[in-house]
Amino acid sequence: MQSLSQLYRIGAGPSSSHTMAPLAASQEISARFGPEAHYKVTLYGSLAKTGKGHGTDTVIERLWPGRVEVAFDFDTPTEHPNTFHVEVSDGDAQRDFWVESIGGGAFSIQGEPTITPPEIYPERSFTQIKEFCIRRGVRLPDYVRHYEPRIFPYLEEVWLRMKEAVCRGLVADGELPGGLHVARKARVLYTHLSPHEQSEIRFNRLVCSYAYAVAEENAAGGTVVTAPTCGACGVLPAVLYYMQTTYGYTDEQIIDAIAAAGVVGNVIKTNASISGAECGCQAEIGSACSMAAAAVSELHSLSLEQIEGAAEIAMEHHLGLTCDPLMGIVQIPCIERNAVAAIRAINAMSLATFLSFASKIGFDAVVRTMYETGKDLSHKYRETAEGGLANIIIHSPH
Repeated sequence: MQSLSQLYRIGAGPSSSHTMAPLAASQEISARFGPEAHYKVTLYGSLAKTGKGHGTDTVIERLWPGRVEVAFDFDTPTEHPNTFHVEVSDGDAQRDFWVESIGGGAFSIQGEPTITPPEIYPERSFTQIKEFCIRRGVRLPDYVRHYEPRIFPYLEEVWLRMKEAVCRGLVADGELPGGLHVARKARVLYTHLSPHEQSEIRFNRLVCSYAYAVAEENAAGGTVVTAPTCGACGVLPAVLYYMQTTYGYTDEQIIDAIAAAGVVGNVIKTNASISGAECGCQAEIGSACSMAAAAVSELHSLSLEQIEGAAEIAMEHHLGLTCDPLMGIVQIPCIERNAVAAIRAINAMSLATFLSFASKIGFDAVVRTMYETGKDLSHKYRETAEGGLANIIIHSPH
């Protein structure tokens, strides 16, 4: 498995596959040519069908202002659902590149040696990782320290950016961009809290407000951390911010929890997918929920079996979840799903605390099932805006 820095990426929303990766790939291509080069970029598959809503064309046009034409090809099939073609004219030189956005902000350029980040962790399954930890009597953060001790300063930066996104989102007001006329809701959820509310209601409202805050920042193009994607970036920060502000966990404890969550996310990324265009929203929100469940379990010092149980429960109950945002914009139902998944992650931890001994399904099995389910989903439900909620006629609330 690769470094956790490949899972936790810091960048601008609203989509790791549709915004971060296309921009990074275009920047790499741009560095090879002069300042007067002209470009034609053609988007295919999910990039074409939901690129407008995600702002794919906007980030490319900002990179090459006045020197690029962006086209959308809705019909030509490609091997990967997130593919785009770049034609470059630089004086007499003509070049073209086929690029695949492969999830979580990563990309590959066809026909070129892929600069694949090195494999840091030799174990590939949770079962293997658990065996490693049991043999050495260590926990998941110690497993990360064993192979990647230098990652922890970066995880400190990850946590700082997560907290900043929560705090910005809690005070922001107004309407999100994109044409859906969605009002920000995090501030309303947070400021309408009453000290006299029952603890369960207060818990729900706080966690949801934190998740909304980060997801709305992402929708507005703000800086977020992929955990494991932009579309699911609110789940893990919401859970961790709640645990710290409510129960006083230290930054060091939270960073260890982020490391534990990263192990779970890496297992999913390695053996299945974290891409909504490839496997539906179960691969994004489901993965984020599993990661958050593992993180909060680590904070509670649960056993490896209980952590596995929490991550398994979290993923199991997202199986089959479609990726069908209205107008292809990462707002409806994406923002609300972040809040629901954050609550569900904490509930998964609570269930696993008492019931993991009775589990019949391992985490590796549910990850494999998620991938198979995602591949079986109709393309209409994999971030193409061709089915499901994406076809709903939007009505004004009464």
